[in-house]
Amino acid sequence: MKISLKRSFLFLTILALVVAGVVIYRNNSALSPALRYKLQTVENGDLTQTVSANGTLNPVVLVSVGTQVSGTVTKLYVDFNDKVEKGQPLLELDSALLAAQARQTAANVVNVSASLELARANEARMKSLFAQEYVSRQELDQAVQARKSSEALIEQAKAAADKDRVNLAYTTIRSPVSGIVVDRVVDLGQTVAASLQTPVLIKIAQDLSEMRIDSSFAEADIGNIKEGQKVRFTVDAFPNRSFQGEVQQIRLNPTNQQNVVTYNVRVSLTNPEQILLPGMTAYVNIAVQNRKDVLLVPNAALRFKPEEVTKASEPAKSSEPSGADQKPDAKTKTQEPGGTKSKGKKRDAASGTVYVIEGDALKPRSIQLGITDNRNTEVVGGDLKPGDKVVAGENTPNITGKPSSVGMRMF
Repeated sequence: MKISLKRSFLFLTILALVVAGVVIYRNNSALSPALRYKLQTVENGDLTQTVSANGTLNPVVLVSVGTQVSGTVTKLYVDFNDKVEKGQPLLELDSALLAAQARQTAANVVNVSASLELARANEARMKSLFAQEYVSRQELDQAVQARKSSEALIEQAKAAADKDRVNLAYTTIRSPVSGIVVDRVVDLGQTVAASLQTPVLIKIAQDLSEMRIDSSFAEADIGNIKEGQKVRFTVDAFPNRSFQGEVQQIRLNPTNQQNVVTYNVRVSLTNPEQILLPGMTAYVNIAVQNRKDVLLVPNAALRFKPEEVTKASEPAKSSEPSGADQKPDAKTKTQEPGGTKSKGKKRDAASGTVYVIEGDALKPRSIQLGITDNRNTEVVGGDLKPGDKVVAGENTPNITGKPSSVGMRMF
């Protein structure tokens, strides 16, 4: 029994020594900056700043074909995706009523023409009799007036006949442009009514080899966009392919939604393969600035802040009632690269702080920043030089250098 107790005690002693060694090793590793932090080397390179937005692909010319007369659709000559030529019939409406009205007005023209011939004959007869002094001047004037009235009536009748003839021709809807049918709203047998608003029957895209993108850019980015700039964009239908375009126009009409102001930027592009379809969502990127062979610092290094600096920047809790209710002065707040606010001197928006390892300690270095591509940022001034290694994060965020809580449970 005594031998078993001695063996158990020896085993527990060895286990305690192993655990203590592991804790000491982890603490020593946590205290080594070279092992604790992720380091990235600062190098020279090229940098392009871009602005991005979403947009919608649209045809250059999209014609909505309607009707000026009412009626029932009796014939349909085209369907979705059909190519049409200018003047080609698209559909026909029931023309029975309009045809009857056109015949009625045509007959009225013939009737008024007969009255005009009689009025002209009476005028000629009255002139002959007036020359021989068989009729008075008043009778001659009445004959002239009847002839002029008949001439006016014939013009009115012809105008009514022309109107009905045109309305009859409108029962055949023809394509105003050459293109492709992208939408057909009506079906065979459907009745359309042309009242105050012309109903849309068919939509025709004039030419899908030339298209445009209507995109909305924020007001913060619109100042860097100029007409003629090259544009690159992608669509969900071809995620591994990039397309090119050009800024055609910046619309001056702003859109304000929930106090967010955007501007419509129209991008022109060619679509020779006609694989880009109307209505597709385009993810647009416009290169607004470009730098060659400049010093680049990773954005992760600008966002990094050591834990001890973060704790030091937190407002100290005061037990005094008067100090607890005091609010920090807004003028003394500054936004650090890591996204936390701290008291101190107000920092320029184009400056930042990165950390490097000197010996066994982290040292901050202030730098002046230029443009960014959201991964790297241009360094235009400061204490960095090519080859320096900056801290971009922690390898083991859970290591704090504190003694481990792992221990032995004695039974």
